[in-house]
Amino acid sequence: MSFGTLFRLGGRQICLSELSSHRVRLLSNGVRRCSKNGNEPPSASNVTSHDPETGVPEKPQRPKREPGQVSVLLFPGQGSQFVGMGRGLLKYGAVQDMFSVAQKILGYDLLSLCLNGPEEDLMKTVHCQPAVFVTSLAAVERLNHENPAAIESCVAAAGFSVGEFAALVFSGAMDFAEALYVVKVRAEAMQAASEQTPSGMLSVIGKPQAKYNHACLLARQHCQSLGIQDPVCMVANYLFPDGRVIAGHQEALDFLQKNSRELHFMRARRLPVSGAFHTPLMEPAVQPLRAALKSLDVRRPEIAVHSNVDGKRYMHDKHVRRLLLKQLVSPVKWEQTLHELYERSDGTAFPQTYEVGPGRQLGSTLQKCNMKAHRSYTHVDVTVTEDE
Repeated sequence: MSFGTLFRLGGRQICLSELSSHRVRLLSNGVRRCSKNGNEPPSASNVTSHDPETGVPEKPQRPKREPGQVSVLLFPGQGSQFVGMGRGLLKYGAVQDMFSVAQKILGYDLLSLCLNGPEEDLMKTVHCQPAVFVTSLAAVERLNHENPAAIESCVAAAGFSVGEFAALVFSGAMDFAEALYVVKVRAEAMQAASEQTPSGMLSVIGKPQAKYNHACLLARQHCQSLGIQDPVCMVANYLFPDGRVIAGHQEALDFLQKNSRELHFMRARRLPVSGAFHTPLMEPAVQPLRAALKSLDVRRPEIAVHSNVDGKRYMHDKHVRRLLLKQLVSPVKWEQTLHELYERSDGTAFPQTYEVGPGRQLGSTLQKCNMKAHRSYTHVDVTVTEDE
């Protein structure tokens, strides 16, 4: 299926690329600068000026704000999903439209799956990635309703794994519907890649003397002794100091768990995922994602969006496509990303941070990486309504 595929929506046939309705488009281009009633505030920041020589309209300049008066949005990834998420978001803005569009693109009732499960289905990679993506952007709608200044003053965003797509939609780099289709392709391709090799992921908290790369080397050598060719075992997620996720062949993870004490691991727990994400075992998923990204309209983000691959901000459309592909088979450097986001000189105030989406894992990680930044952290709830 390509972006030219026809769908029926509202009694007429339209292309998938048209499914980004005006309300949904607010998420990417207008919502950060809109006031609570949806109108542009009459300030110098949104008055369009013209180049005196060419007459071409220039982009509106956003007012410069003090460091403590800006915000950062964090978008969670796979593993944050749970049955019931989204229940507290349905009355806000474009949320109902977003789930309606999602049903057309995905071919199943995503809202029902989020609200009612079954949990076994929601936990599948093919379902949970689109679910987290849509629910996270729905949480942005809630934040815009309750605290529009947090959206207007947002200067940076980052997303964990699939959450990076939500961050890019919010930044204006992608349209909602097209990005959701790419997330769908990505999830299906990762699921298929997982089924080719028995593999998984291991959450590890180590003592200061733990040597994670050496532990992975020992695990690969163990796999080779079992006759496994080209075994994979590597750090797939850098979460916080002494917090890692290691991914690879099942036999390698078994070795690490069995020898966790000798390797100075305080905890080594299997994650409920289907494969070794962000390792070379995801290589079969690269080509399907490349084809989907090729058809996606990508623009330069209007705010700083930081890549999982190196923690640096995306600079242009080709940069986005290249690193989203690389992200599939490379570690998520979340700890490094947080350092990029919050590094500042002594005495400089930290931004307001909002975790938009299910779960509070990113807030917990921020607390372990930067306690001072965490003091300005808020979670946007996806289950409780304002009346509860």
